[in-house]
Amino acid sequence: MQLIGSLSSPYVRKVRVLIAEKGLDCPLVLEDVWAADTKIQQSNPLGKVPCLILDDGRALYDSRVICEYLDSLPPASSLIPLGGERIEVLRWQALADGVLDAGVLIRLEHTQRQPQERSEKWLARQRGKVTAGLAVMASDLNDHDWCAGARFTLADIAVGCALGWLLFRLPEIDWRSKHSNLAKHYSKLMTRHSFADSAPR
Repeated sequence: MQLIGSLSSPYVRKVRVLIAEKGLDCPLVLEDVWAADTKIQQSNPLGKVPCLILDDGRALYDSRVICEYLDSLPPASSLIPLGGERIEVLRWQALADGVLDAGVLIRLEHTQRQPQERSEKWLARQRGKVTAGLAVMASDLNDHDWCAGARFTLADIAVGCALGWLLFRLPEIDWRSKHSNLAKHYSKLMTRHSFADSAPR
């Protein structure tokens, strides 16, 4: 199998971190979905990355579905636990992805529209989602070692990828000075090879 993606996408990074943490053999094939000659629609009709190509040629998308599939593969150590913790991990992922979704819309408004076409009302709404999402992350993390439960899970991966992308693409949203516990958590995550090796660029 192989993962189609980019080095800057936080959703691709989430999958890459999970792949690295589980020690799976799944090479990354780079694709620029904004290029005129992109072939991503041949694999994903939605024209988005990440897209996982299975050994039988089938394609899986989006990042949440891909993470569920990959986490079901051996080795058995699961980053999406079973039982009561599972829904909490998935809730964290939904929160982190929601912050990212709003952040990506902010970036697209600036990169894909001319200044006179931009909506400040729309931008303010998306910034509000990012601000509120970060505040809930910080409150729920509190002084815990991990986002959900007593160990590293997909919740930490999703949160780390959201925080890293905000630093990369929207540094004006200075979440580190506002939420010191998130800053500490992200610094801890960046000591892991899976995060350090997948930093957006």
